[in-house]
Amino acid sequence: MVGENSPFAELPVGPLQEKATAACTSCHEARIIVQQRLSKAAWTKEMDKMIKWGAEVDAKDRDALIDYFSSNFGPDQASYEAPRTTATALTKRPTAKH
Repeated sequence: MVGENSPFAELPVGPLQEKATAACTSCHEARIIVQQRLSKAAWTKEMDKMIKWGAEVDAKDRDALIDYFSSNFGPDQASYEAPRTTATALTKRPTAKH
């Protein structure tokens, strides 16, 4: 599994990981989520905004997903530390083939 601070971070293991990944990462990386530290009220607003923007969330999963996000990425969680890119990592990146 890729770590939380990786540019390719995954959502935490749990019963809603698969649904959250399917609903959210079709539009953006999981890193956008894992760096958040929002209250339950803020996650509710964020979820509703994403649904309005086209996130495919089954109505019966909405509240459970909000609980999943607020428990894993709430204000009481440790601050997110962005991954640091090293010179070595930059030289190992694949190059585009033209």
